[in-house]
Amino acid sequence: MPEKTAQPEEQPDAPGGSGAIERVLIGQHPAIVKLRALIAKVALGDVTVLITGESGVGKEVVARAIHSLSPRRARPFVPVNCAAIPRDLLESEMFGHERGAFTGASGSRQGLFNAASGGTIFLDEIGEMPMDLQAKLLRVLEDGEVRSVGSDRAVKVDVRVIAASNHDLASSVRKGTFREDLFYRLQVVPIVVPPLRERRSDIPILVDHFLGLIAARGGGRQITVSREAMVHLWSYDWPGNVRELENMVERLAILCDDSVIDTPVLPPILISGPRPPVIEIPANLPAAGINLRMIVREIEGRYINQALKQTGGNKQAAAKLLGLKRTTFDDKLRRCGVIAPGGTDDKEEP
Repeated sequence: MPEKTAQPEEQPDAPGGSGAIERVLIGQHPAIVKLRALIAKVALGDVTVLITGESGVGKEVVARAIHSLSPRRARPFVPVNCAAIPRDLLESEMFGHERGAFTGASGSRQGLFNAASGGTIFLDEIGEMPMDLQAKLLRVLEDGEVRSVGSDRAVKVDVRVIAASNHDLASSVRKGTFREDLFYRLQVVPIVVPPLRERRSDIPILVDHFLGLIAARGGGRQITVSREAMVHLWSYDWPGNVRELENMVERLAILCDDSVIDTPVLPPILISGPRPPVIEIPANLPAAGINLRMIVREIEGRYINQALKQTGGNKQAAAKLLGLKRTTFDDKLRRCGVIAPGGTDDKEEP
């Protein structure tokens, strides 16, 4: 998603209300419902937040939702991609510089922390920040002051900091590439955004949402998805998460005929053959233990997805293919988040 320029966010329905969150965090999976509730609570405070999750899950969406529900919502929201700014310019971009501070500094310039005054600064890909700058950021968080490059005077700033990373920062701390004190200072409230494959029941909801946006941009042309095509969308793991799904829906909307997205227009990656789960049993279990329930659920989810794909979304036939009673199959569907209950009609076998 493209970076957005700093500007005040729109007012939410009401301070702490949920309507604004539901419009940007689409889905009804329990993980997303819990995430919306957490955002509503965190927004009312002023603590630092660390958002983690894979690329494309919507970490900036979460950060903007926190800002839009906070008392700072009328002030700027300033996103900063720490990985996109050259390392030798990052300090100047964040904290500003004085005239003559370095070659090419023909005038003074305020930094992004000053631009976010009274509002929120979102430090995306915080794990890519150089160690020396991490120390300066820690000082800003502790003292509430910034010192521009080339200045000997610190200036007070009133800014809420929300950081995000698609890497395991705890692992980076152990490797010595991220400061431990900064890590704990950032994750006063940690928020984990789940990948799309762990909330597959939201895929039809997201697809409908994206198609609605396309229809609004295209003059009202309504596009639907066939049941068979939707099963393929459910079954894919979406390594690029919601961003990848959004791009795929836009692509399919362009390629489809008769306003229906059907299997023939799907790319091979979505309709490839079954991918059996790889089960690796270590010689020794880790000292921290494992989450056996989660592993079993992942395996069940993959087999259920494949059964639904082979039966064209027919739950009755899929249950029979897996040797399960229909009631047991429905229960596993809900627990694995493979498909929303009642999402397809059954074709009862004679």
